[in-house]
Amino acid sequence: MTAQQAEEAPAGWSRTHLAGIRELLSRPLTSYYLVLGCSALLLALGLMMVLSASSIEALQKTGNPFYWFIKQSMSVAIGIPLMWICSRMPQRFFRLAGYPLMGISIIGLLMVIFIGEELLGAQRWIAIGPFSIQPSEPAKLGLALWGADLLARKARAGRIEWRHLLIPLMPGTAIIAILVMLGRDLGTTIVLMLIFLALLWVVGAPVRLFGGVLALLVLATVIMIMVEPYRMERLTGFLDVWEHAQGAGFQAAQGQIAMGSGGWFGLGLGSSRQKWDWVPHAESDFIFSILGEELGLMGTLVVVALFGLLGYAGLRIASRTTDPFIRLAAAASVAWIAGQAIVNIGAVIGVFPITGIPLPLVSYGGSALLPTLAALGMLLSFAKREPGAAEALAVRGPGPFARALSWLGLGGRPRR
Repeated sequence: MTAQQAEEAPAGWSRTHLAGIRELLSRPLTSYYLVLGCSALLLALGLMMVLSASSIEALQKTGNPFYWFIKQSMSVAIGIPLMWICSRMPQRFFRLAGYPLMGISIIGLLMVIFIGEELLGAQRWIAIGPFSIQPSEPAKLGLALWGADLLARKARAGRIEWRHLLIPLMPGTAIIAILVMLGRDLGTTIVLMLIFLALLWVVGAPVRLFGGVLALLVLATVIMIMVEPYRMERLTGFLDVWEHAQGAGFQAAQGQIAMGSGGWFGLGLGSSRQKWDWVPHAESDFIFSILGEELGLMGTLVVVALFGLLGYAGLRIASRTTDPFIRLAAAASVAWIAGQAIVNIGAVIGVFPITGIPLPLVSYGGSALLPTLAALGMLLSFAKREPGAAEALAVRGPGPFARALSWLGLGGRPRR
């Protein structure tokens, strides 16, 4: 092989593989499989990490190291069928579902103010027997669907006038955000604003409207920090973690120690040292720190890549449709799930202040998991409506679930 051929070989190899990746991404069902695959991997990883991160505290408090893992598994057992059902629902179902979801969320948030349980300065939960429900979680899905339908109904020739945001979308968003803020839940308020800003972006709102909304959000954030001493302590701890490592910065410091202890490839599943009463809320808000300790930098990069691919798939669905509702709902859902992941991971690694919101699909908590899986099921339903997707699904034939039903004689013609 000549020197010139040796230089051209890597370039040819790169071009071949890049062409293969482009061909793969151009397939009709790429979005569908990306949403399904990334969701399944994050959900499986989340179950493993909840078991590992919660086992010590669960053993100390309940005598059963599997206590929180079993509860999370029950939520997954409910959420997967919910996701499957949503993946088979028509668009009209999602357009109508936003209205009752918004109503139920508002009622639930009002109940939280009067009879809700307070924990760590925030009043978010309603206790019903052995279960706790957080109404602000379905409010995220409700706002995404309700807002998307409101704007889509006013679309003309595929275009939406941003002025239609003023009534009633902006007041409706404000009501939900104020109710959440009255429960002193700053993290969820930020996520709700991300959904609203995504709707603004898709409809092409002018920069001055973005500026006004962001200014109001900053003002509300400053007020919420000033009126709650524990938030001011968190902000102080964020600005100088190690100076306040035994006080307001304790959780952040211990989370960063966990991340640093993992090195490149981690200590191994179940081998975390920081989960032994060092990292507060290791199974929920700070599960990413335990993941980094046990799976290392490589494990955290895999999680970040999965969320990135999930966000890409959602934006691909939004960009490949001419239907305004699908475009709006898909973009709002991506802003919610990917934005919440960015805020959570940023808090763990010290880029953002701690807000107390979970890592989607990974952290412990059924109230957060079920609406997220419903939104992902909706994205799967939308992905089936991409150009060429219906034909590709028809060629593929029935999926494994349908084939299993047919083998049992329940889903059509039984297998011979």
